[in-house]
Formats: sequence, structure tokens, C-alpha cells
Amino acid sequence: MRRTSFVMWLWLVGVVIQPWSVAHAEEAPRLSKGQTLYVPAYSHIYAGNRDLPVLLTVTLSIRNVDLARSITIMAVDYYGTAGELIRGFLEQSVVLAPLESTRFIVPQKDKSGGSGANFLVRWQSGDLVNPPIVETVMIGAEGQQGISFTSRGQALAVSP
Repeated sequence: MRRTSFVMWLWLVGVVIQPWSVAHAEEAPRLSKGQTLYVPAYSHIYAGNRDLPVLLTVTLSIRNVDLARSITIMAVDYYGTAGELIRGFLEQSVVLAPLESTRFIVPQKDKSGGSGANFLVRWQSGDLVNPPIVETVMIGAEGQQGISFTSRGQALAVSP
């Protein structure tokens, strides 16, 4: 019975997240010189009838998908459910070469962000480039059950 409830819960999460994934695949690429991106993250998510939190490891992935030009990551800041700044991940900017990627990790034991955690990622380039793909991957396991899902970043501000 408990396993059936967990499977139903996973199916419901998939149904809720799936439409966002499809919408991103259909968007036409726009060139940009920089953006501030909001990226949803979940340091835990609730499961079961007693709203038990399942702790998750969060990986923020930033991928420069431009084939010819570098981008500079100016800031990667992690915010909690109440909107408070928890941590800045960069002490200095990071340059990503064409097709280079980087990642930042919030460990599973760190539940400070909560279920409404998020990242703000600010990047720029001297030229018009294909905007990077920025997403979080959440993964966790308890006993013999595991959960994983992704969440894609959304531009809040764009440099022309």
C-alpha cells in the first residue's frame, strides 16, 4: 500500500513537471549579451500522507551552448523558501568557453533552502550569444526508493 502511494506521488510529480519541459523545447533561440536567470530548486520535497520531507541533493548546471563564443558567469546565489540569501557560490566571475559547463552542488544534508529554494544566476558576454542552458537536477533516495527531477531556469532580466 505504501509503495503504491509513493508510485502515484511520483506519477503526479511527473505530470506536473512535464508541461514545462515541453514548453522549453519549443522555444525559438534568441541571442543575448546577458541575463539574470531564476532557477527553481528543492532541497527537500514532501511525500506520504504525513508530509514527510525527502531530502534531495541539488545540482545547478550551467551549460554554455554557444558554438563560438565564451560567456562569463558573474553571480550564482542560492536563496531559501522565504527569499533570504543563503549563500553566494562565486567569489569571482567564471568564464565558460564554447560548449563548456560548470556545476554547483547543495548537499543532501543541507536543508536550509527548503522546498521553495532557488538560484539567481547572472551571466554576460561581450557579443550576442546563444543563452546558456541553466537547470537544477534534484535527486534523493530513502530506503529502496529514489526520486529525481529537473527544473529549468527562466530569464528575469535580459541585456540586449
